[in-house]
Amino acid sequence: MSTTTTERLDPTPPSAATPMLEVRDLVVRYGRGRKAAAAPAAVDRVSFSIAPGETVGLVGESGSGKSTIGKAILGLQKASGGSISFQGKDITAAGAAERRALGGELRAVFQDPNSSLNPRNTIGISLAEPLRLRRVSAAEARTKAEDMLERVGLPREAVDRYPSQFSGGQRQRISVARALICDPQLVVCDEAVSALDLSTQAQVLNLLADLRDERGLSYLFIAHDIAVVQFLAQRVVVLYRGQVMESGPAAAVTEDPKHPFTRALVAASPVPRPAEQAARREARESLGVRTGAAAVPAQGGCPFRLRCPLATDLCASDRPALRRVGSADVACHYA
Repeated sequence: MSTTTTERLDPTPPSAATPMLEVRDLVVRYGRGRKAAAAPAAVDRVSFSIAPGETVGLVGESGSGKSTIGKAILGLQKASGGSISFQGKDITAAGAAERRALGGELRAVFQDPNSSLNPRNTIGISLAEPLRLRRVSAAEARTKAEDMLERVGLPREAVDRYPSQFSGGQRQRISVARALICDPQLVVCDEAVSALDLSTQAQVLNLLADLRDERGLSYLFIAHDIAVVQFLAQRVVVLYRGQVMESGPAAAVTEDPKHPFTRALVAASPVPRPAEQAARREARESLGVRTGAAAVPAQGGCPFRLRCPLATDLCASDRPALRRVGSADVACHYA
């Protein structure tokens, strides 16, 4: 993560009686029928909430279930259990018509900007599409598209160009513009900056933070790099094999982690200074945490126990519940 982004101070998240998003005991299993019932849960009883104007970061290794949670919230993956509420309304089993009605309030930015940009359409057509679905006139939609492009740092005349005429970083800015053009309340950012180089990554992160502050947006920011999450998020949820390992204020979780997995995740985060990187590598090795490839998925108990230097027989028999340690909630018997 580039050091150019670390000077921003995250605003204090506002309090609200009704969360913008509330996820409770979410379970997601892939497959159908008996196959799904017998399969291990990709997401296993995950709970968190997002207040209006707040950014919550979901962080974890590949296969931790963080993107699956994002898909369940967006209605792209069916929930097997638990509930998802948006602005106080249960949308867990929302149908196609209800999802279309939510289209302007709940938006997404994905890792690959090409997934939301048709290469055959001009940028103006792509940006105007969600507005046209809401019956905004063509002239007004074009003006809004030009205004939004200008806001994300691109020229207004970009509306007449095609995606292939832009760099990867510029295309991601266009994806941000497309997500925000309907003035949504919540944006799910799924690995939105992971494919970008560090300098472009910093620019997009600063843009997302500025737009959040200006518009009072809520973000669910999904990433595997905890340093990226630390910059943008006010609260962080750490996942491992579909379960929450640690959750709390961003500073507490990233600067003074309590769970052995969170400690390993922080120590593995790359930094641009060689001396500090070497110190982190030494610290990571001293933790005694086994690599992910060396541990098969654990059935029952704590999913991290096969890699954990603190594991005992208790960890094999009892799944640790989240408990308060300092200012964070930690799922570990010995944290």
